[in-house]
Amino acid sequence: MTRLSVNINKVATLRNARGGNMPDVLKAARDCERFGAQGITVHPRPDERHIRYSDVTAIRPVITTEFNIEGNPIPRFCELVKQVRPDQVTLVPDAEDAITSNAGWDTIRNREFLTRTCASFKELGIRVSVFVDPDPDMVRGAAACGADRVELYTAGYAEQFPLNPEKAIAPYLRAAEAALECGLGLNAGHDLNLDNLAWFVHTIPWTDEVSIGHAIICDALYMGLERTIGAYLEEIRKK
Repeated sequence: MTRLSVNINKVATLRNARGGNMPDVLKAARDCERFGAQGITVHPRPDERHIRYSDVTAIRPVITTEFNIEGNPIPRFCELVKQVRPDQVTLVPDAEDAITSNAGWDTIRNREFLTRTCASFKELGIRVSVFVDPDPDMVRGAAACGADRVELYTAGYAEQFPLNPEKAIAPYLRAAEAALECGLGLNAGHDLNLDNLAWFVHTIPWTDEVSIGHAIICDALYMGLERTIGAYLEEIRKK
């Protein structure tokens, strides 16, 4: 079954807005696991406007499911990942001032850099996923760089889904088939929610993992965190 990794960045955003330790990021990570999440994702950015680097090191010893750290592999980020040694690192080419991730890697143009970066993490036993747009050439490029998985950037799918689900999923299906052909694992994330998640994993059932944060925290404001995570797991099971 496709695994659900909960991105807890927005919990940290709320904490940082007021100061102090409410809500408690560590408790949120443990509770997500307790409510059924099969992984925890964090995306530390250089300005630490949500998840802080210190949060990452604190979370590692308290969770028992898969830990995924995503971000732009600048030197400080790479040092953090090598120190913490998560189960997975997801390489994302976001600019320092980006509000949120908004594009995947050009894995052909950045092949030398990505190859070197993938190798440095893999030699420590860390699985490497590369964030890409739904383009088979970018998927094949990630395989050539030595990645273990790709994560498909699903903002375009989420935007088009209400208008035409079949059209929305088409480029993602082609990219996912390319990943399958290359022997790459497949992750997906960005703007997946209770409306569009089931269709995605039903159409691409070999999706290994979905990483969802913003929508889960928004739904949890109304439904509560436990019920929300249960609802997302139920959508995944519909495939």
